[in-house]
Amino acid sequence: MNITPALPRAPGALPLLGHTLTLLRHPLEFLRSLPAHGDVVQVRLGPARAVAVCTAELTQQVLRDDRTFDKGGLLYDRTRDVIGAGLAASPHSQHRRKRRLVQPAFQPALMPGYAQLMTARITQVRDSWHDGQIIDVPGEMLSLTSGILMAAMFSSTLPAPVLQRALGEMNTISHGLLRQTVTPPALNRVPTAANRRYRQAQRSLRALLDTAITGHAATGGTDLMSALLAARDRDTVTEPGLTTEEVRDELVTFFIAGTETTGLTIAWALHLLAHHPAIASRLRTEVDDTLAGGAAHHRHLPHLPLAQRIITETLRLYPPGWIFTRRTTADTRLAGHLLPAGTTVVYSPYLVHHLADQYPDPEHFVPDRWADPDRSPPHGAYIPFGGGARKCVGEQFGVTEAVLALATLTARWHFTPAPGHPARPRTHLMLYPDGLRLKVTRRTA
Repeated sequence: MNITPALPRAPGALPLLGHTLTLLRHPLEFLRSLPAHGDVVQVRLGPARAVAVCTAELTQQVLRDDRTFDKGGLLYDRTRDVIGAGLAASPHSQHRRKRRLVQPAFQPALMPGYAQLMTARITQVRDSWHDGQIIDVPGEMLSLTSGILMAAMFSSTLPAPVLQRALGEMNTISHGLLRQTVTPPALNRVPTAANRRYRQAQRSLRALLDTAITGHAATGGTDLMSALLAARDRDTVTEPGLTTEEVRDELVTFFIAGTETTGLTIAWALHLLAHHPAIASRLRTEVDDTLAGGAAHHRHLPHLPLAQRIITETLRLYPPGWIFTRRTTADTRLAGHLLPAGTTVVYSPYLVHHLADQYPDPEHFVPDRWADPDRSPPHGAYIPFGGGARKCVGEQFGVTEAVLALATLTARWHFTPAPGHPARPRTHLMLYPDGLRLKVTRRTA
């Protein structure tokens, strides 16, 4: 079966290249232009054809039916080659089992303990700044979240020196992931200095994690690694436990996904507040009333509704994961159009979050649009963590971390734009605030 000829095509495709140059040079503008051409639109990425969904309803159909619209397509195929087959990259045939085994690592009972680690690390970063300093916001926030992830994964499993080594190897892998994903495989095998560093970090981290996993004793630890190892040890005839390799893949996936998504969300939130002083003032009042100048802890979360709405609205405007692909596993129909098995389907949280029929003034930062649950946009139009059975298992972990960080940092510091450093969205695997620098001024009582 071929894609129906009636399926609209995005204009501007070049010979051989298709829409690749446009997507690389002006990706967000290109995505926002697609709904004008139809609810489902053909795009070309070089010689490959893909189908982009342009409505919230069709995006939900793709997310809910993950058997037909399975993980795969141009983006996932390369990412899986690089980071392994963790939960986020697992096909439907493996996902349900892994989800059941991984889910206990994020059960609500563990969140206060994770939050305690978060608060300790956030406080360290907050106290390291000096009055009038201009900070590299993405760099500071990624350092913050990488430290939190390492502590949450290994705090009761790895000794401090080994933990520091693992953090260094994880950071090398994380920084090289984009290059490894978008570069042709043949070039990744060329022994350049960057490729050698990346491969060495992979080998070193694999050996370190394998040693920790195989040498693990049932110590009753409360970190993510202990929870995953408990799932490994819970091997039964009907439900095989996680293998050593699967535990390792999950840990690497947690680090890469959890570090960048949350770190970039906090960075974008600080950027938005620096440019919306009235909202920033309201947030300072909320954190002063709640924290009395201290740091935010898990018990404070119910008393920080504005901080939570700010994070929600930040994720709407700047979802870190801005574009994803799925692949059809069988001939199917989407909006009445025939799609053969093997079709790459593109969906974009960024596109859905900026639809005017779902969000009044979609380009504006309006945290109070989430204040009244009865008037909030429909959940199907808000997908920073995906949807359906494959919704991000670490959603609550990430949101908790972002809210605690936003409240704790705001309680101590006032953030203003640094002259000459306008932030621009930069699109690679994640949506980065490129060039974002802010001046921090100590707040007085």
